[in-house]
Formats: sequence, structure tokens, C-alpha cells
Amino acid sequence: MKQKLIDLQGISKSFGDNLVLDDLNLYINQNEFLTLLGPSGCGKTTTLRIMGGFEAPDRGKVIFEGQDITNLAPDKRNVNTVFQRYALFPHMNIEENIAFGLKISGKSKQYIRDKVRYALKLVNLDGYEKRMPDSLSGGQQQRIAIARAIVNEPKVLLLDEPLGALDLKLRQDMQYELIRLKNELGITFVYVTHDQEEALTMSDTIVVMNQGYIQQVGTPEDIYNEPCNAFVADFIGDSNLIDGVMLEDKLVEINGTKFRCVDTGFGKNRPVDVVIRPEDVELVIPEKGILTGTVTGLIFKGVHYEMDVEAGGFTWLVHSTQMFPVGSRVGLYVDPFNIQIMNKPESEDEEAVQGEE
Repeated sequence: MKQKLIDLQGISKSFGDNLVLDDLNLYINQNEFLTLLGPSGCGKTTTLRIMGGFEAPDRGKVIFEGQDITNLAPDKRNVNTVFQRYALFPHMNIEENIAFGLKISGKSKQYIRDKVRYALKLVNLDGYEKRMPDSLSGGQQQRIAIARAIVNEPKVLLLDEPLGALDLKLRQDMQYELIRLKNELGITFVYVTHDQEEALTMSDTIVVMNQGYIQQVGTPEDIYNEPCNAFVADFIGDSNLIDGVMLEDKLVEINGTKFRCVDTGFGKNRPVDVVIRPEDVELVIPEKGILTGTVTGLIFKGVHYEMDVEAGGFTWLVHSTQMFPVGSRVGLYVDPFNIQIMNKPESEDEEAVQGEE
């Protein structure tokens, strides 16, 4: 059974007139890799800073292992933070950088030496003790920042967009390194990013945020395959987001065309949001399609072709391993199980909470 480690209860935070978090409630389990995901300004970094003790909430509590730590200083929490800017001390070598926190806490020289060597081994930088930070690449500096954090054996590691300054290949390598470290060390990771691919790759749990509200909490599979509203569907991966009318249970109309689906309980003739992922749109011969259309755009993406198809008054985004040249007449077919139906927000307040922009 999962054990709750951090519990954020009714957290609200404003900066001047700007409400950044509004009655946020969230718990994080022990040994979990949880990612706070959302666009700039959604409140994810503020949430992380409140956990780390760098910001105090206006209202609410931070509970850590059953204890209220809301007003505890950052250095009194069993939590370490890795920021996007690595903040290594330029005048100290790598060993001194990593050992800094241990020296302050009065550990012995032998203990510190052993811990530094262990931390460097974990981040695959054995033998770098005497190097200076400016002699290292960005990826190596990031590893040192992580080593400096984990050497203190925190129960929680907070990471605020730590891979944002790295190039794509290095970022992907570091994603796998972080997963490995989390599994080896048994530390709980709380990770902030606006990169959907990063969140889907690394996380046990994703928390999608927008405008100070949590939109959805779930596994990467849940978030991608069962988005709870149009914002989540649009923010996580590519999607065809279309206005529809739920005619009755298991039957939705999209731009005058009826599609079978598996959703029920929406009532009759109800306006809804319809989400269909581009990989779930099958291109077939025109006679076999629910709709017929014309391919108007084509890009080769390596693992698949990305095509725009004009059909039924809408430009469909389609991902397929089969290529259809621009100008081709095609049929579009969607399996009923791959059509996601969601309620439209009924008021501006509901729209803000649901995250539509």
C-alpha cells in the first residue's frame, strides 16, 4: 500500500493582486515520481517552492510525514531542491560543491569523502572531484547539482525544470538518468516542467495545472488516453478537439456527421467537446470511411507521417505509418472506443477551473 509523504491542504497564494494558487489540495506518495505539468504562470513552480519552504502560503498547510511544516525553514526540511540554474559555486571544485551541505552539518572528513565519491558514482562522474565547474558541460553541471542534492539523503527531491537549458539529446539522456536515480535511491521526486513529453516519459503520476487550479491527476496513460477536459486533451500531446452534439447515449454528431462512441450519461442533444487523437484517425479508401476528405498537408516525422486532411468542415490531424500524398482522396474512420466525449463548461467560472483559455 502506498504511503502518503506530503499533503498540501487548501493552499492559496497571491502575489499582489495576482492569485497564483486557489485552494490547492494534493498529496504525494513515498517513492513516487510526481510531475507538476502546465503552461507558464499556471502555479507549478510556486507549488514546488511552497513545498521547499522558499514561499509561504497565504492559506493552507504543508504536511510532511504527518507533521505540519508550513512555517519550517528550507534547511530544516528533509527536502532538497535542484533549480534550472545549477547554482554551483564557481570558486569551489566539484568535491567542495557536493560536500558543502555535509560540512555545514558537521560531518567527518572521511564520511564526506565517502559520500562525495558515492554521489559522483551515482551520476556517472567518477573522478571529477578536483575539476572546476566552468570546465564541465551543461549536462555535467546538472549532474553535479543533482549529486549535491542527493548527498544529503533527502526524503524528497524537488526539481524545477532542471533540464530546460540542455539540448534535446542530453535532455533525453538525463530523463533516463533521473528515472534510474529515483529507482536506485528510493527518493520521492517532485518535478516541474511545461514539457509534455518529459512528463509522459518519467512520471508515475502527472498533475496537470492551469491558472492556479489542478485540472487532472493521474498516470501518464490516464492523462493521455482519458483527459478530463478540453484543456488537458489539448495540452497533452496532439489532438483533434472538435465541437460536437451528443445526440443520445453512444452517438455523437460532429459537423453534421454521426459517429458511434461508447460514452453515456450526457443526455440528448447536448453540446460537448470531442477529442480524437491523431493516431486514432484511420485513413482508408473513401468508400469505407465515415467521412471522406482530401489530404492537404504532409510531413515525415521519422516514425510516422503527419497529415492534414480536410473533411466534414474540419482540418483533421492524422498520424499514420502509411503515407497518402497531398491531394489524395481518403476516407476517415475512428473506432468508437477512441472517441473521447467531455462536457463543455457552462459558465466563465467553470471554464477557468476547467482550464480552457
